Amino acid sequence: MDELIASGTATPTPNRETADGRDSGISPLPEGPVPIGSLIFADELPDGVVVADEVGRIIVFNRVAARLTALDPAEVIGKFVFDVLPLRDADDRDWWVYVDPYHGLPTRTRHPERSLYLADGTEVLVSVGYVRDRAKGVRRLVISLRDAQQRERLERSRAELVSTVAHELRSPLTSVKGFTATLLNKWGRFTDDQKRVMLETVNADADRVTRLITELLDVSRIESGRMEIHRELVDLPDRARKIIAGRVAAGEAEDRFRLEARSGLPETWLDADKIDQILGNLVENAVRHGAGIVTIVVEPANLDGDQAASGPMSGTAAALGAPDSVTVSVRDQGEGIAPDVAPRVFRQFWRGKPRGGSRTSRHGGGTGLGLYIVKGLVEAHGGTIGVRCAPGGGAEFRFIVPAGAATA
Repeated sequence: MDELIASGTATPTPNRETADGRDSGISPLPEGPVPIGSLIFADELPDGVVVADEVGRIIVFNRVAARLTALDPAEVIGKFVFDVLPLRDADDRDWWVYVDPYHGLPTRTRHPERSLYLADGTEVLVSVGYVRDRAKGVRRLVISLRDAQQRERLERSRAELVSTVAHELRSPLTSVKGFTATLLNKWGRFTDDQKRVMLETVNADADRVTRLITELLDVSRIESGRMEIHRELVDLPDRARKIIAGRVAAGEAEDRFRLEARSGLPETWLDADKIDQILGNLVENAVRHGAGIVTIVVEPANLDGDQAASGPMSGTAAALGAPDSVTVSVRDQGEGIAPDVAPRVFRQFWRGKPRGGSRTSRHGGGTGLGLYIVKGLVEAHGGTIGVRCAPGGGAEFRFIVPAGAATA
C-alpha cells in the first residue's frame, strides 16, 4: 500500500476544529497528485478500502467503500475519516474515541475485523492496519470495509449445512445401530436369510454415510478453492458408457439409457474421476427425478460459436474453425424443471421432487449437494453448466468443457 500513487486531484479542505472548538492546526490538503494508494488499483479490490493520512484526512476511497457507505468519493477525499465514517459499536460507543488510532499504543499494527455501525445504522465489518514511521508515528491508516450481510449469508449457509448433515447422518446411523444391536443380542434367533437382509441394510446405510462425507469434503474443497484437477486424456463417450454399464449392473433396465456420440470430437484433457462423478450425479438426478429414457449426448462444440446452447455442430459453427470444446447433455423425459426454478438448481441444499411426489422418502431428495458439486467440478475444469427443457420434454443438463493439451 505504501508505494501506490493516488490518481486525481485533491480539493483543499478547511482546517478542522477539535471537539472542544480549538483549531486543529492542520493545514489544507495541497493540490496535485497525492503520493499514496492509486484509486485505479483500489477500485479493483473486492472490499471497501479507505486510506487516511498522518492526520486522518482521507486520500483513498474506493468504489466498494462508496457503495457500502452510499457516499461520493469525490466529496469525501480530503475530509477527516472520523467525520466521514462515524463508526460506533454495538453499545453505541464512538469507536474512534476509544481506539484513538493516532495517539494510542505505538506498538499496534492492526485491529482485527469486527462489526461496527455507520451513522444510518448500516452494519459493516471493519479491520484497520497501521503504516508507521519510527520518527513520526502513524503515517497512514488503512481501513477495510466489508458487507456484513455477506457474513450473515455465510453463517446461515453453514447452519443449514450442519442441520442437513445432522439429519442425513441420523437416519442411516440409527439403522446401523439398530440392526447391529439386534444381531449381537439375538444372533441365534434369525435365519441366514434374515441375517443377510439385515447386513445388506447395514452395508447400504454405511455406503450412504460414506457418500455424504465425500460430498461434504467436495463442498469444502470447492468453497476454499482447493479442488485439484489431475488431467489426463479422457474419452468422454467411453466414460459415459462406463456410467451406463454401472447403472445396468446395479439393476436398471438397459433400454432405459441411450448414448449419442457425435463424430469429430477433439481431444480432452480432464480429470477422469471427476468426470465420472459429474456424469454419475447427472444420470442419478435424471433417474431419480425424471422419467422415460435417459439420453447422454456428447458432441463437439466451438466456444466462439456458442455451441453449448445451439446443439450439434452446424456448417456455420464448423466454419468458425476446429472445435475447441466438448458439450455433454444429459436428458430425461420427465416433467422437466420450471423456468423460475432453473436458476436455483445448482445452489446448496436444492432438492428436486422425486418421482412419485414424495420429498420425504427414505432416500428421496438426497442431501441437496449433488448439483452444487457438479457445478463446482465443471467450473474447476474451466467449463460451464446450465439446465433447460429437453427437446422432447423433460430436463436437460448441459455442460461444456474446453479441449486442449494437458497444461491447458
